Amino acid sequence: MSKRKVKETHMPVGECISMVQMILRERFCHQRLPEKPVGMESQHKHLLELLRRTAVHGESNSVLIVGPRGSGKTMLLNCILRELLEVKDINKNVLPVHLNGLLQTDDRIALKEITRQLNLENVVGDKVFVSVYRSYAVCFVPLQFIACSLFYCYFQGSFAENLAFLLEALKKGDRSSSRPVLFILDEFDLFAHHKNQTLLYNLLDVSQSAQAPIAVIGLTCRLDVLELLEKRVKSRFSHRQIHLLSSLSFIQYLDNVRSQLSLPQDFPDTKFHDEWNDGIKTLCEDQLVVDVLQRHYNSSKDFHSLHLLLMLALSRVSASKPAIKPTDLLEASRVCMVDSKANILHGLSILELCLIIAMKHLNDIYEGEPFNFQMVHNEFKKFLQRKSHSIHNFDKPVVIKAFEHLQQLELIKSMDSSTAKIQKEYQLVKLMLDHSQITEALQKYPQCPTDVKQWAMSAFC
Repeated sequence: MSKRKVKETHMPVGECISMVQMILRERFCHQRLPEKPVGMESQHKHLLELLRRTAVHGESNSVLIVGPRGSGKTMLLNCILRELLEVKDINKNVLPVHLNGLLQTDDRIALKEITRQLNLENVVGDKVFVSVYRSYAVCFVPLQFIACSLFYCYFQGSFAENLAFLLEALKKGDRSSSRPVLFILDEFDLFAHHKNQTLLYNLLDVSQSAQAPIAVIGLTCRLDVLELLEKRVKSRFSHRQIHLLSSLSFIQYLDNVRSQLSLPQDFPDTKFHDEWNDGIKTLCEDQLVVDVLQRHYNSSKDFHSLHLLLMLALSRVSASKPAIKPTDLLEASRVCMVDSKANILHGLSILELCLIIAMKHLNDIYEGEPFNFQMVHNEFKKFLQRKSHSIHNFDKPVVIKAFEHLQQLELIKSMDSSTAKIQKEYQLVKLMLDHSQITEALQKYPQCPTDVKQWAMSAFC
């Protein structure tokens, strides 16, 4: 019995790296969905069953997906839509309509976007020319209402009239002659700020209708979103809510990192695929990497921050260094977790830095109580008289200007609600920096005088 030899494809390292960069970047930028969302099995099952009943059986539903930003709400919904649309019969019938509260800022814009996505109109200004083709008529309008294969309905007037046409088009016919429509409302809470919540009211009203099968899926990061709805809107909502509160353990988080960095089975070069995936497995077992990921896990479990970390680590891979090393993740972590306020401190003048240090000492002396410019100036003058031989004795107006600049940078915050009757020198302020940020900034400050460093490190002036 002869064995058939499978010819393996070997590609140059540069081509392999380019392909790795393309595949993983698509994954990190959400251009390529995962096979199954990690840690959302119960939510995935619930939402899939809900939308399948709308797509297959014509059952109208409404549901809210609630979770913090980066928790995977959009990814979960897109995975389910992909799964549904892979079924041939569902793909032919279902019409998804995507709306976003940041883009559709009022109901008229939202209505035009709905009719555009349903291929029912050409909008010019306030005029809506609605064209209904025979193929769509089968879905929305019974054939006995159509005299020819194409007719035009012309509407000009109020928002209510245009909305009425769309809702009538959805309500015409029975379940067998109506295609299911999935209304996906991203930033759902912003639609609640529209005047009279007309769009939400009508969509949820239709979702309760027995004639037009539609599903209204809202995505929001606000837990109190139902409190924003009017009573008439709330009464038409099914009150189904799917919460995505991250329950990933650190072990699952590590497994997710490994799967995000691993190459798929259909990678052309089998040898490179095996070497890369083995390297990723070894990388995730390295103690330095585990410590870096533990810090990220403790600060944020969302996918956006994880993908940013992995993207920065991936950018250090090249043909001369065709693998991710533990030091790459460490450097990427430092970039991700950089302190923006500490970075602002690096650009301050020596005078402004001295005022920050004076405030630090006042914080120590008065145990975090607010202080004013005069107190800061007195503390700075003490330093000049006792310790400093390298700092110029600035005039008071120059020091006031530096103090105001720190206020503009929001490194100090005014504590007085009404400042009209209080002189600038005596307005109470509070330092918005902690000691560790000041210490780190001093260490990185270029050519910082030794006197200033010693003053900052001392407990009291």
